[in-house]
Amino acid sequence: MSGAATPLRELDASGAAAPPRRNGELVFSEPWQSRAFGMVMALCDAGHLDWEEFRQALIAAVAAWEAEHPTGEGYDYWRCWLAALEHAAGRRRLLGTDEIDGRAGWILSTANDGGHHGHPHSH
Repeated sequence: MSGAATPLRELDASGAAAPPRRNGELVFSEPWQSRAFGMVMALCDAGHLDWEEFRQALIAAVAAWEAEHPTGEGYDYWRCWLAALEHAAGRRRLLGTDEIDGRAGWILSTANDGGHHGHPHSH
């Protein structure tokens, strides 16, 4: 990323890449969604992922989902976000395909446990 603006400022307000919002605030209905969001922001801020490349991957993921689900039933923006993260991280070779699949699986598997499944820290 060029470093001029953070991806958070560049989030689309409308269109396929626009995240769900309520009263102007991002909406995460499950903990894994905020983790996936945070991973993208951190990777972009660190210069490991190009925001526009990720954004285009997200738009493509949404379009692919829409093509497979013409009724729109069951749409989940954050699953498209995760698919775009997998695609962009794979293109950048940040992780191998198996690692990406494993980490994506871990994110999704912790959706119902508050994000503490397999976490090495204690409370």
